[in-house]
Amino acid sequence: MSGKGAPELTVKNCQDLRVAVVAAQWHQQVMDGLVDGALRALGELGIDEPTLLRVPGSFELPVVAKVLADRGYDAIVALGVVIRGGTPHFDYVCQGVTQGLTDVAVRTGVPIGFGVLTCDDDEQALDRAGLPHSGEDKGHEAVTAAVATATTLRTVAEPWR
Repeated sequence: MSGKGAPELTVKNCQDLRVAVVAAQWHQQVMDGLVDGALRALGELGIDEPTLLRVPGSFELPVVAKVLADRGYDAIVALGVVIRGGTPHFDYVCQGVTQGLTDVAVRTGVPIGFGVLTCDDDEQALDRAGLPHSGEDKGHEAVTAAVATATTLRTVAEPWR
């Protein structure tokens, strides 16, 4: 079952972080839940003015994340959902989005909260969307992971030169 074994993260001293949320538009009900969870998490952390951008679909998340990283954001949260269909499209989109976001994070050093649901059906996506009847809140979790990583990176000393 997804969600078992997740760490309980405590994040402090992050109110001054510049955080952006980039969210796809496909599957509106699921996306509304993910965005609400992300914004709620940011509010709980004291990050009162995050940037929220919407893109057409999950495939567009990496390019916007790259631009935001280059423009000085401390953490980025990518939210999307891809539902398996009857063609290999699911595999290509999931692989492209995952690799693209990973590449942005590694190349820029800016943490990206991965809130992209890759589900077999609508029921699985709704159960992870953070809606009142959902079992999980992946938007909230993605924010917490990105912000926790950004605060960890603050503790890394600059190299001696």
